[in-house]
Amino acid sequence: MPVGTSVHITALDGIVNVNSLFTLAVFLGLTWNPSDPNNSLNLDSTCTPGPSVGENLVAFHVYSFSSFLFSSLIALALKQAVRITRTPSYHPNEFFRINKSILRVGMLVSAVGSFCGCGFLMMALVNVVQIKLGTFSCGSSASFAAVVPLFILVPIALLIYACVVMYAFTR
Repeated sequence: MPVGTSVHITALDGIVNVNSLFTLAVFLGLTWNPSDPNNSLNLDSTCTPGPSVGENLVAFHVYSFSSFLFSSLIALALKQAVRITRTPSYHPNEFFRINKSILRVGMLVSAVGSFCGCGFLMMALVNVVQIKLGTFSCGSSASFAAVVPLFILVPIALLIYACVVMYAFTR
């Protein structure tokens, strides 16, 4: 099987497409003003989060955005490398090959970037919940109800994603 098949291109396209959606979500999240008092469902003033929660929200959004952008750029670079080596018009006199190990490591690095971006996005959403519904230290049942599915479903999905990436990495 030649290195740089359509399977690799399809996998890299998938990474870029998913990262694009997450990057859009993070960008929209960054435009939201968490300090607007009219933008909260929290009616108890003792459950209002401090400024550190808002700072963490912005920081986790930026980390997530950076991770998704990093992952997408690596995936796009690998995709271009695969396409260039498969197109003889780019190099009519010589035949180039992609190093299979470099392709695998690049795909793994891109997957790690997506994995980290999802983790940071999850932490940003936890901060959004605290701003909208009240802090966890206050015992807000609405906050816990919103975060419990997040802490169950996202790690399960990330575990499945990590297993598939590791399987693809070893093949």
